[in-house]
Amino acid sequence: MKQFLDRLTAFYNDPEHRNRRFFITTVLGFVVGGLLSYLLVDIVSKREQARHAFFRVVEITDDTNDPAIWGKNFPMQYEDYLKTADMRRTRYGGSEAMPHTPTEADPRSVVAQSKLHEDPRLVTMWAGYAFSKDFREERGHAYMLEDQIYTERQKVGQPGTCVNCHASTYGAMKKLGNGDIIDGFHKMNAMKYVEVKEHVDHPVACIDCHNATDMSLRVTRPALMEGLKAFKATQGIKDYDVNRDATRQEMRTYVCAQCHVEYYFKGQEKTLTYPWSEGLKADQILAYYDKVGFKDWTHKETGAPTLKAQHPEFEMFSQGIHARSGVTCSDCHMPFKREGNAKISDHQVRSPYMNTQASCGTCHSLPEDQLQKRIDVIQDSHWQLRNVAFDALIDLIQDIKKARDKGASDAALTQARDYQRKAQFLFDFVEAENSTGFHAPQESARVLGLSIDYSRKGQKAVPR
Repeated sequence: MKQFLDRLTAFYNDPEHRNRRFFITTVLGFVVGGLLSYLLVDIVSKREQARHAFFRVVEITDDTNDPAIWGKNFPMQYEDYLKTADMRRTRYGGSEAMPHTPTEADPRSVVAQSKLHEDPRLVTMWAGYAFSKDFREERGHAYMLEDQIYTERQKVGQPGTCVNCHASTYGAMKKLGNGDIIDGFHKMNAMKYVEVKEHVDHPVACIDCHNATDMSLRVTRPALMEGLKAFKATQGIKDYDVNRDATRQEMRTYVCAQCHVEYYFKGQEKTLTYPWSEGLKADQILAYYDKVGFKDWTHKETGAPTLKAQHPEFEMFSQGIHARSGVTCSDCHMPFKREGNAKISDHQVRSPYMNTQASCGTCHSLPEDQLQKRIDVIQDSHWQLRNVAFDALIDLIQDIKKARDKGASDAALTQARDYQRKAQFLFDFVEAENSTGFHAPQESARVLGLSIDYSRKGQKAVPR
C-alpha cells in the first residue's frame, strides 16, 4: 500500500503528467457528480411516490360508498381489504369454514362455527336471551353484514340500531338525514332492522374511516363522537370533538373504536349509546348501568335483571400496556408494510397472532416463534382463570334456580340476583372482548376476580 501511495504521489508531482492529471480529475468529477445527481433524483422521486402513492383513476367524493370504486385508486389497500374474507382459526378464536345446508331463512352453504356448541355454559348464562339461540365465532369484516342478516337472533326482531356496527352506514345516515349524519343516525336507530338493511349495501368500507378528499382518518359514527365526549368529560376535558381534537395517532385507534366497544340501546328510540360517563373500565360501566337502571333482559332461569356485554375491545385495550405506551389498534391489526416504494397499512385487518413479525416485530426484536409463545402464555393463563370464573357463575345460576323452583320469593332472591347481574356482566365483559386476555392481561384478571367474588357472595345469599 505504501509503494502504491508513493507512486501516486510521484505521478501527481511530475510536471510531464499535468495534462493527464487534469483529464483524469475532470472525468472523475463528472462521474462523481453524475452519481450524486442520480442519487438525489432517485431520493426525491421515491419521496414523492411515497407521498402520492396512488394514481387518481376515478373521482371519489363523500358520496362514494362502494369500496370497489375506491379500489381503483388504491388497488393495494383494496386487495388487502378483500382478504378479510379469509377464514382462519387461531388457538382461541377466529373461524374455520363450516358447511351449512341452505334454507329459506339462511341460503348460505358456509357459515362460522357455533360458540354455543363449543361451550354450552353460554346457553345457561344467556337463558331467555336471543344469544342463547345463535352465537358464532367471529369472522373477518367481509362477513359482518351477511352474518347479521342471517343470524337466528333476527327471529326476535332486532332494531335498526344493530346496523351501526354491521355495515357501512355513513352513506345511509347521510341520505336518511338529508345530508345530516346526526339526524340520519337517530332516524336509523328508530327503524326496524329489516327496514334499515335496505339502505346499506356493504360491510365496513373505506368511506367509514377516510375522508374522500385527502384520505385522512375520520370518525363517522355519532355514537363514538358522543361516547368520547362523555368519557373526556370525566377527565376534565369539556366539549371534546374527536374529529377536531384527536391526533392522527389517536385516530388510528378511534376509527376502530367506532364499533369494537360495549354499548346499549337507550330509550324507546333505541339510540346507540356508549356507557362511558363513569369511565371505561368494566366495573365503571356496570356502575353506569346500575345508576340508570338498565337491563337487557330478565334471566329465564333465575329472574335476575341481567346485562349482555358486547365486544369491548377498545375499553379493555385502553387499560393495557400497549395503549399506555402509545400503540394503536392499527399498529398491531393493520401494521405498516412496503409495497414497492409505497408504505401502506395492511388492510386485511387480522389477528396479530397470524402476522407476528410485522405486528409485534417492529417493537420486539424476537423470532416469530418466540413472539407467538409470549402470546400463548398470556392466553393460556387467561383461559384457565376464565373457566374458573365461568364455573363460579354457573354454580350461582343453578343455586338460584333451585331455590326459585323450591318456592323462594322474589324478595328473598333479590340480593342473590343482584350478585348474578354483577358477576355475569363482568364475566361477559371479558368473554366478549375478543383478545382472550391479551389486550390487558392484568385488567382482565382483575375483572374476572371481581366476577368470581360476586358469584361466591351470591351463592351465600341464596336462601336455603
